[in-house]
Amino acid sequence: MMGCNVMRAGLIVPSSNTVVEDVWSSLAPARPDLRCHFTRLSVTRIDQSNATDAQFERDRLLRAAALLAELEPDRLVWAGTAAAWLGFERDRALCDLIEAETGIPATTSLLAINAALAELGAKQIGLLTPYTAETEAAIVANYAAAGIEVAAKRRLDLEVNRDFGTIPPERLRDLAEELAAQGVDAIAIICTNLLGAPLVTESGLIGGAPVVDSVMVTFDALGRAAPRPA
Repeated sequence: MMGCNVMRAGLIVPSSNTVVEDVWSSLAPARPDLRCHFTRLSVTRIDQSNATDAQFERDRLLRAAALLAELEPDRLVWAGTAAAWLGFERDRALCDLIEAETGIPATTSLLAINAALAELGAKQIGLLTPYTAETEAAIVANYAAAGIEVAAKRRLDLEVNRDFGTIPPERLRDLAEELAAQGVDAIAIICTNLLGAPLVTESGLIGGAPVVDSVMVTFDALGRAAPRPA
């Protein structure tokens, strides 16, 4: 916890993620009011197997949060989007547990995405992910249950998390433009290991559709949060 209106955040990042810290490095010079610290959680593959689900077990995330809590940050953040396919309530419950155990408010990238979509009033979205059809289908179902239709979708059919970060922004922009052409209310880039940050221009629009990028929306949410009282 810091004074002088400086926010200190502790972020849990998937181990094979090559994007989150690089994006923060590019943003940091313009954000002297926000200090970010990182720890890692072993995540190497995304599919619909039990082994993949085990990477996101609650106790593993709580142990990572406990380590970050030792630096007494103002916020703790799970910079991952697994709840997009495992169920939104999973992240809400995780944040409640982290706060109960550490006394520090917590959020996640997926919750930040959903808050941004709610703020936009988006009811029909374009979904952009690196995942396979099975994982995409689980995400679509969870959004449908939350009252949001995935009206258009594009995926990269990848499973190895390290590979997600190698996709060039130009490829992501092409896919986002295809989604925008479908007349969606917003484009959601769901995965913190996709380099979607360059797609968030000054206007935040592609083809007239707002872009909600997993990484950028996480840092935006932290930037709007107030430090804890000293």
